[in-house]
Amino acid sequence: MAERMTEQAGRAGEVFRAFLKLGLTSFGGPIAHLGYFRDELVTRRRWLDDAAYADLVALCQFLPGPASSQVGFALGLLRAGWLGALAAFTAFTLPSALLLLLFAASAARLDGPVGAGALEGLKIVAVAIVAQAVWGMARTLCPDRPRAAIAVGAVALLAFLPAATGMIAAIALGAAAGLALLRGTPANGGGPVALPATLPVTRAQATGALAAFVALLFLLPLLAGTSQAMAVLDAFYRSGALVFGGGHVVLPLLKAEIVAPGWMTPDTFLAGYGAAQAVPGPLFTFAAYLGAALGPAPNGILGAALALGAIFLPGFLLLVGVLPHWDRVRRLTWAQSALRGANAAVVGILGAALYDPVFTSAIADLRDLALALACFVLLTLWNTPPWIVVLVAATGGILLALLA
Repeated sequence: MAERMTEQAGRAGEVFRAFLKLGLTSFGGPIAHLGYFRDELVTRRRWLDDAAYADLVALCQFLPGPASSQVGFALGLLRAGWLGALAAFTAFTLPSALLLLLFAASAARLDGPVGAGALEGLKIVAVAIVAQAVWGMARTLCPDRPRAAIAVGAVALLAFLPAATGMIAAIALGAAAGLALLRGTPANGGGPVALPATLPVTRAQATGALAAFVALLFLLPLLAGTSQAMAVLDAFYRSGALVFGGGHVVLPLLKAEIVAPGWMTPDTFLAGYGAAQAVPGPLFTFAAYLGAALGPAPNGILGAALALGAIFLPGFLLLVGVLPHWDRVRRLTWAQSALRGANAAVVGILGAALYDPVFTSAIADLRDLALALACFVLLTLWNTPPWIVVLVAATGGILLALLA
C-alpha cells in the first residue's frame, strides 16, 4: 500500500526538524507522545494516513521496548530510510537526555535545606507517578479475574525470588498463563496490513537484527565480568529488552540492575526518576541520568552515552526484525494471548516496585505521605501536567525541609 505514504520521500533533515520539535514539546508520557506524533506527522504533515499509523502503533505496543520511541524510529525509517530513523531517534531523545545529564551533574551540589528539600520532593513525586501508572495499567491490562490473578502472582513471586530473577520469571510465567487462560485477539482485528508494501527493511536485515538482539542478550552477561563498561552495557541492554507495558516498567528493572549492586543509592535513583517526569521526550532518557550519576566509572558523559545506547538498542533491533513480518505475526492469536499474560505480570512487577524502592525510600512520615497523595490527586483527578506536579512536589519538599 505504498499510496498510504506521501508520494515524495522525505530527507533526514526534514525528519530531524520535525522530531526536534516533538522532543522539545512532548510532555506527558508514551500515550501522549503517540498523540503528538499523530497530530504533527499524520494530520499536519501527512507523512502517512491513520490506518498505517494505527498499524505501526499496534506493532510497537506488541513488542518490548519504549513504544513511543519505537514508533518515532519507525516513522523516520519509513520517511527517509536509515538516516531518517537515526535523525528521528536523535532529535526526539536529545533534549531530555541533555537536561537529565545536566541534572545529574548539578544534583550533588544541591546542599543545604533548599537543595535537600527539592531532592526529597522529587523522591516523593515518584510515589504519585508510579501509583498513577499502576492504577492506569491495572485498569487496562488486568480487567478480568485471570489477569488480576496473574498480576498478584507476579507480586508473590517477587516476594520470594531475587529481583532480577523474579522479574524474568514473572514475565515468563505470565506469558505461559496467558497462553493457558486467555484467548488472544489479533492486533488491528487481524485485517489487512496498512503499512506500505515496500519497506526500507529487507528480510536479510530483519534476520540480522533479530540475531543481534538474541546474541547481545546472551553474550553481554558473559562479558559483564570483564570490565565495568561491559557490566553497564549488560545492565541497561537487559533492562531495555524486558520492558513490556510502558516506560514506567523500566523502573524496577533498572533498580535491580543499578541499585542492588551498589552502583547508586536508592535516594539518588529516585531523585533522578522524579526529575525525568519534568522533561519532555521519552522516559527511557532516565538512563542518561543514571549513566552519568553512576558511582563506579564509566560515568559522566561517557556513562550517559553507554546507558542510553544500550537501553534503546534492543527495542530498535526487535522493531527492525519484526517489521517485514508484522502482517503474519499480528494474526497469531497465541502470540496475543501470551502478550496479554505478560502485560498482566508487568502490572504486578510495577506494583511491587511501588512499595520497594519507591514508597519505602521516599515516605518517612505522614507529611511526606500527604504531599505524595496531593501529587497523586493532581495527576489523576485534576489531570495536571506531570512537569507541573514535579514543580509542586519540589516546592513542597523545600517547605517541609524548612519547617523541619
